Amino acid sequence: MGRTIKMAESPMEGHPDKLADLIADALLDEFLRKDPYSRVSLEILLLSGMTFVAGHVSTESYVDIPGIVRKTIKETGYSRAEHGFDADSSAVITSIEEQSPDIVLGISSEGAGDTATVVGYACTDTPNYMPLPISLAHSLSQRISELRKSGKAPFLRPDGKVLVTVIYEDGKPLFVKDIIIFCQHDPEIPLEKLRDFVVEEAVKKVVPQDFIQMETKMLVNPSGRFVLGGPAADAGQTGRKIVSDAYGDVAYSGGSAFSGKDPTKTDRTASYMARMMAKHVVASGLAQRCMVQMAYAFGMSEVIAFDVETYNTEKVDKERIKSRLLEVFPTNPKKMIDFLDLRKPIYKQTACYGHFGKENLPWEKLSKLEEFLDLKQ
Repeated sequence: MGRTIKMAESPMEGHPDKLADLIADALLDEFLRKDPYSRVSLEILLLSGMTFVAGHVSTESYVDIPGIVRKTIKETGYSRAEHGFDADSSAVITSIEEQSPDIVLGISSEGAGDTATVVGYACTDTPNYMPLPISLAHSLSQRISELRKSGKAPFLRPDGKVLVTVIYEDGKPLFVKDIIIFCQHDPEIPLEKLRDFVVEEAVKKVVPQDFIQMETKMLVNPSGRFVLGGPAADAGQTGRKIVSDAYGDVAYSGGSAFSGKDPTKTDRTASYMARMMAKHVVASGLAQRCMVQMAYAFGMSEVIAFDVETYNTEKVDKERIKSRLLEVFPTNPKKMIDFLDLRKPIYKQTACYGHFGKENLPWEKLSKLEEFLDLKQ
């Protein structure tokens, strides 16, 4: 295979697109908390001084949408007018309609709530079976946000983004080529002080030394000042960071966004199931890399297409792996929801720093591992 380069980006929670995702999933959680059978499909648009909430909702509950929106914005750090976007003064404009009766009919027959292709991926790069570039990018952006929110770095503001590139050799990560970090900051902080702080307190605390070489570049705000950020500098919208939400450029993206969608939306639920399947294959030692692909058609109760790719790293025949996955895990939309227990308010935690690799989430549990270990015998 030789040498290849793999890349991933991770926006911080104050990035306008990620803030939009965060609001969408905060609202979803509140609907599910009050009515677990709520059907929700929301889109968020953020501009300076305004938050637009639009979509379709069918529920037996009442949710204070403006209250949840402002609470989420404030938790993210936009609590002062000088940031250009302020939770208390931001207007919240809503346009919510009831879910289409045609969609309700399709779902009520245990059919898929959407037409979608989905992808699940796992590999041996990291202890949580995620690709190294996206794992490092998420860890760095989360670390920087935690430093800001803890008060250790009061000069940081909520917006930012991390880009990581990794050199692979024969399918294995060799070293980190680039770490490029953009951090929004107060105007008073000298740029060199900011750069030194981020490298010492984030990069050196997160990136294993084994992956750092002489040629590794570490750049913080290479374009210079980054004072104005968030929705005051750039409009934010749900669903614009789908590759960051998944696996970086190491695996395919199914093409669908996740945030703001209840579990009847197959593009979300089946993506989680596909990740669980792929993780079991790798964790059981059946392959070093695994990608599970599935396709669903609206209203149909079973998967339309199912395939597994193991990149010639499999220890047993791929057809045996495919058969065992279909024996162990459900692919029917309703059964996937029940299997993963998805009618709970668990989605806000997925909106930032990735939907995969967080061990507390149900699709990350290796609950069926023993049912794969015997395939190696």
